[in-house]
Amino acid sequence: MVKKALTLTVIANITSNYGEGLGNVSSIQKVFRNGNTYATRSRESLKNSLMVQSGMYDDLKVTVDGATQKEVNEELNVSNCRALEGGYMNTSVGEKKLTYVRKSSFYLTDAVACEPFINEARFHNNLHLARTYGKANNIKLQDRDAAKKTGLMPYNYEYDKSLKIYSITFDLSMIGRDENFDVESNKKEKAGRVNSMLETIENFNLIVKGNLDNAEPIFIVGGLSDRMTHQFENVVRIKDGKLKITNDLKSKIDRGYKVGLLEGDGIDNETEILQELKPISVSNFFDNLKDEVNQYYGV
Repeated sequence: MVKKALTLTVIANITSNYGEGLGNVSSIQKVFRNGNTYATRSRESLKNSLMVQSGMYDDLKVTVDGATQKEVNEELNVSNCRALEGGYMNTSVGEKKLTYVRKSSFYLTDAVACEPFINEARFHNNLHLARTYGKANNIKLQDRDAAKKTGLMPYNYEYDKSLKIYSITFDLSMIGRDENFDVESNKKEKAGRVNSMLETIENFNLIVKGNLDNAEPIFIVGGLSDRMTHQFENVVRIKDGKLKITNDLKSKIDRGYKVGLLEGDGIDNETEILQELKPISVSNFFDNLKDEVNQYYGV
């Protein structure tokens, strides 16, 4: 079968994003599985960060027609606008207000923590700002009633940074194509779009609550595939800090996929991984993968 997909499963040490808060308390997003609670970073958060950091959103244009929508028309479509590669729905195209829908060319899973969540609360305040305002306006913070005028505000939030697993799969046959207008990008542009996102995954960073988060892959497995699915989603598992090296994982890898490892004791059984899976460095993994993408598109 022709390989028309690119699938990756990544283990990275990343923070969670936040759901709805209550008052001045912020709670991270979580899922409940097998009797335990796990911290997550949502696929929407990952996708938005990937599009922004890769430069794919640099040419984003929006319109407002009841709701904010990505601008789409015969002159501005997936073939010449990278921001539309992640999919769109526009309900007011042209004078007839036609609705056009185009699915994303790539799909992500949530990044779910490998171990159950243990609450780590962080407590903060804006004391220095309030003290500065109080000094300028002759207000003493020791006077409780007067201190309210300075805007002194304590707050706290849950914090989580832990090993999380997520998968991403590209439909290489859809990159740069917009069937709504029967147009597509040239081969060089298609390869450039995929490789820009691969470079971003390799050097991924996330910012939440003022924390700059190095989200680069510690472990990665995948490559070009003949199936449009997350090939390794069900076989990459961490338990007690160790990667579970199963026969099913090794069997899937043997079908023409590669493994990358960032050596630095990010995973407890690094020695076993090196012996059993024969990984290459993460940088070499991405260099090889970008070459395969170029070969696929013939550039």
